Formats: sequence, structure tokens, C-alpha cells
Amino acid sequence: MFELLSLFIAKSHPVTLGVLLVLSLYFVVINWIFFYRLLSLNQWISQENETLETLLMGSQRLNDYSFLSPFLKSGSSHSKPLFDLAQFAATKEATKGLTVLSVVASTTPFIGLFGTVVSILDTFSHIGQASGTMNIIATGVSDALVATASGIFVAIFAYSYHQILKRQSFELVGLIRMQSDSLLSKVQ
Repeated sequence: MFELLSLFIAKSHPVTLGVLLVLSLYFVVINWIFFYRLLSLNQWISQENETLETLLMGSQRLNDYSFLSPFLKSGSSHSKPLFDLAQFAATKEATKGLTVLSVVASTTPFIGLFGTVVSILDTFSHIGQASGTMNIIATGVSDALVATASGIFVAIFAYSYHQILKRQSFELVGLIRMQSDSLLSKVQ
């Protein structure tokens, strides 16, 4: 295994190796963002769900750990604009990290393709310098395609993570909206 890796590193163009390094770093970053945000959103959803259940069971006030609590303490009365502000703040907080995942999902295939193009150009330049056989071309192209495959691999994870966290954020904001509606219906 290590022999194949060292052989690949020795034969690959430095730009392709740089591209693979960048894609590796992206992969680490998106996994960190995803798991950190997923755990924090799940905990937040659980708290807001518990708060909503207490409101629906007839409670007149929120739990202290509800996202709406600071907004209600700062405002003079329960009003729709106040709850709208809270929902916008919750949306902003819940969607942190989604931009990074979106950018990574959309750019990594192009980064991988860049590495592939540079490797193929390098392969063709070697063919021109020596008597090229199909073996040289096949080896060069197969090594070059590793960059494209890596870019697509990272993009698949980034896009999937983005969609999962987006859905979690939507669920969270929905819970906060339901709490707001419940409180507004009790005031009227």
C-alpha cells in the first residue's frame, strides 16, 4: 500500500499533489463543520421541542433555555415583530457553516478537474519528449483522474452535509415559529 502511494507521489505532477492536499484539507474541514453543527443543532432542536411541548400542554411561559426567552425578557410585550426578529436570529444562528459547505460542494469538482488537466498536460509533454506508447498515456491519464475523482468525492459529502444541516435548520426554525404562534395565541 505504501509502495503504491510513494510511486504515485513520485510520478504525479506537483500541482496535482497540491490539489489533492487542498481537497484533503477541505474534507477534514467539512467533516468537522458537519459533525459539530449536527450535534449542536440536534441538542438545540431537543430543547426547543421540549419547550414547545410544555407550551402546548398549557404552560404560559417558556423554559429559560428556550431561544425565545431573551427576546421576551427584552421586549415590553409579546408581538409578532418581536417573534419575527427572534425567528430571523434563530435562522442566522442555525445556518452557520452552510455557506462553507455550499462553496466546497460547488468548487471541489473544479479544483479536482484543474489537477487532472495539469497532469494530462504533463503526460502529453512526456509523450512528446520520448517515444510514447499507449502504456505511458494510460498510466498518465489514470493518475490524472485521481484528482477529478477526489474532487467529486469531497463534493458529494459537502453537498450531502449541506442538505442534512439545511433540513435540521428548517426543523429548528419551525419549532421556534410554533412556539411564537402558541404564545401569540395565548395573548390575544
